[in-house]
Amino acid sequence: MEWRAAIGRLRKSPAGVAGAIIVGVLILIAVLGPFVAPYGPNIPDYAHILQPPTLRHLGGTDEFGRDIFSRVLYGARISLGVGLLGTVAGLIPGVLLGLLAGFAGGWLDQVAMRVIDVLLAFPGILLAIGMVAVLGPGLVNIVIAIGVFGIPTYARIARGSTIQVIGTDFVEAARAQGSTPRRLMFVHILPNILTPIIVITTLRIAGAILTEAALSYLGLGAQPPTPEWGAILSDAQNYLVTSPYMALLPGIALVVAVLGFNLLGDGLRDALDPRLRT
Repeated sequence: MEWRAAIGRLRKSPAGVAGAIIVGVLILIAVLGPFVAPYGPNIPDYAHILQPPTLRHLGGTDEFGRDIFSRVLYGARISLGVGLLGTVAGLIPGVLLGLLAGFAGGWLDQVAMRVIDVLLAFPGILLAIGMVAVLGPGLVNIVIAIGVFGIPTYARIARGSTIQVIGTDFVEAARAQGSTPRRLMFVHILPNILTPIIVITTLRIAGAILTEAALSYLGLGAQPPTPEWGAILSDAQNYLVTSPYMALLPGIALVVAVLGFNLLGDGLRDALDPRLRT
């Protein structure tokens, strides 16, 4: 893979550039947000409860007088962190399972794919809700749930790509030279199946952020008073008629985050997929 050429093609993609900028800004906010937030996320201001946006409180205040703008800045670290960790928790076992199944074939491939089929039979969000309901609410359990329902996607992609690569001339040449199965898988095959995995990862991060926000909105994720985007939206739902501004900033943050990762994924697909090159 000519990564320099791929980066050059990504720079020519308006969607990819826009997505990269958005994701970069979000990461910057997640890192620096707690240092630039004007207030602590859980510091009440009882003199300004349910106050609309002002110069003092740019995003307004909630029912406890907490600054919504500050809570959204703090929440970026939680939402992005859980989305990234949950995606990685599904990526590593999923890719390893798919790589092993595609390389070994036979009964191991059949058993692994039947297990994957069972997991795919459940809608991802319902599987996540069920797991969190069993394990208990909390961000750690959300990471586990997101990882589990991400495994089938990665396993399918890794298996299909492995089957395509395993019969190529360079793999056969390495096998003829006496390469061990481990070396064949991790040195010769894995680097050549990374393209679709990288693309799907950016898209799955967006889905993981949405899933984490949805579970927190339902009370199964971040627990009060944790400043998390879904939890902030859950608090805001009781005041949508009288104080609709409470849902504005966390809602915009979620939309921008998902849009950014989706645009970046589209740009990476165009840059890395040789079938789409012009």
